[in-house]
Amino acid sequence: MPHIEAADGTRLYYYDGGGTGPVAVFVHAWSLSSTMWEYQVAAFREAGYRCITLDRRGHGRSDVPGTGFDLDTLAGDLAGLLDRLDLRRVVLIAHSLGTLELTRYLTRYGTGRVDRAAYVGGMAPGRVPPERLEAIVAALRADRPKWFHDGAPAYFATSGTGAWLSPALVDDAVRSILVTPLEVQTASLQPMAEDLQAELRSIDIPTLVVHGDADASAAIDVTGRPTAALLPYSRLEVYPGAPHGLYVTEKDRLNKELLAFAAAH
Repeated sequence: MPHIEAADGTRLYYYDGGGTGPVAVFVHAWSLSSTMWEYQVAAFREAGYRCITLDRRGHGRSDVPGTGFDLDTLAGDLAGLLDRLDLRRVVLIAHSLGTLELTRYLTRYGTGRVDRAAYVGGMAPGRVPPERLEAIVAALRADRPKWFHDGAPAYFATSGTGAWLSPALVDDAVRSILVTPLEVQTASLQPMAEDLQAELRSIDIPTLVVHGDADASAAIDVTGRPTAALLPYSRLEVYPGAPHGLYVTEKDRLNKELLAFAAAH
């Protein structure tokens, strides 16, 4: 399996779809792994893109170090991938926690390698109250499987009905999430408390913000709308009735939206 070595020696797994077409790099959500992007990678590869994904440290097939879950280190890991593969004119696509890494990467390392960026169900601009994060940590430490099982239906709920695509999809997502160690999940919550408003204002490339207005994990009025307002060159696409997991529940529309945005180089 291909890996890169981070600055602290942590081995990070990445997938390289190969090819010589334009490059799309996908940054995954909190507690999941890069496999969450399987529907988007398939669509982009079919359209001729070279697709790159990275398993965040502590997630998926990457090493599980005891440190390095702060936003600067996570953005540095992403920078290491783009540098190692010498990727240029990248379309950078992130979901949830990944949008914080995307933001910090662009403001710390610049836009020399990235032409466009998409915020899908993002957690930006951050500023999650400490008490909310403390409550999540307490719930995870009390009964982690129950917390994720209870929250999964809302994560995939569509059209405000409380329904989801299938119980099997929910079970698969929960199993994937529970592979990520508890200490990694609690440590990687902390970047959500950072205030990225000033950083968002400084990003000078075209950006697409896609958000469901039924997102129970990242309420659109706290995340999606403010993010789009702060980004100087953004376009906001609101999906009525869509939840946080719209990369699955709205995959066909989302794939078309992302491909059209990526093609507008």
